[in-house]
Amino acid sequence: MEISPATTLQEIAAFLGRKFHGNPEFPVLGINELHKVRPGDVSFVDHPKYYDRVLNSSASVIIINNEVLCPEGKCLIFSDEPFDDYNTLVRHYAPFQPCASTISPSARIGANTIIQPNSFVGNNVLIGDNCIIHANVSIYDNSVIGNNVVIHSGTVIGADAYYVKKRSDGHYDKMLSCGRVVIEDDVEIGANCTIDRGVTADTRIGKGTKFDNHIQIGHDTVVGKNCLFASAVIVAGVTTIEDDVILWGQVAVHKDLTIGRGAVVLGMSGIDKSIEGGKTYFGSPAIDARAKWKELALIRSLPQMLDEIREKLENRD
Repeated sequence: MEISPATTLQEIAAFLGRKFHGNPEFPVLGINELHKVRPGDVSFVDHPKYYDRVLNSSASVIIINNEVLCPEGKCLIFSDEPFDDYNTLVRHYAPFQPCASTISPSARIGANTIIQPNSFVGNNVLIGDNCIIHANVSIYDNSVIGNNVVIHSGTVIGADAYYVKKRSDGHYDKMLSCGRVVIEDDVEIGANCTIDRGVTADTRIGKGTKFDNHIQIGHDTVVGKNCLFASAVIVAGVTTIEDDVILWGQVAVHKDLTIGRGAVVLGMSGIDKSIEGGKTYFGSPAIDARAKWKELALIRSLPQMLDEIREKLENRD
């Protein structure tokens, strides 16, 4: 998420009431979690396991709970609770804004776009030309919808990311979301789908992609162009799905992986790691479909094979 206008290291640290290391006038351009962080951003780390990864990331300002040696070109803010301070910044720079009408006055709706009754369009939403938004659709704040998009009833665009931190006493704290959903031109979203916004960046659905009903897309996921997802597909957060991918019914995709261009994943499969494009996959965990079918055929033949072995052993006796 960009901070507009940009602020400085000193201003951020003073707002949080924390000590810092670095040039007080260092410009802070945005807020981002690790997966989407860019130069100029402030991010955070609160566990030694991830210190090196965050300290060597693109983040320019890091909120950290240990006074470590500061890497060259970076700034540090020292905090007892980096997670809480990060949420404090999100709450400050991207506060929740109530909306008193079903279509926010700040929303921009393109020419010839139809919005059916009982749909909600939030603050600063942008919807392009020639779209159809069917009844009972909810489009949360800051979402961007392209031209010629169809969204069917019951779908929710832009709900918060499912991103929580477990505390020492066992309860969970939510990481606040300030990202968006961006849906490009010529996309169709089926009924009762949910597309979560990014934690700090964009969840994106590429041009020409078509979703069936009951599909869940997790935060910060990028779906390419001309993809087809059948009913009940579930995609976890921070996943990259390249162009022309087909996911058939009830496919489940783990977080933080890549599905290559033109891959086809057959129904009820589970993707637990990145897979190459241009191939067909099946199973859980999914492997090359032909190899999986051979494996299943062998499993089905096991009872007969065992009977034949028993018979040979009995005849030998």
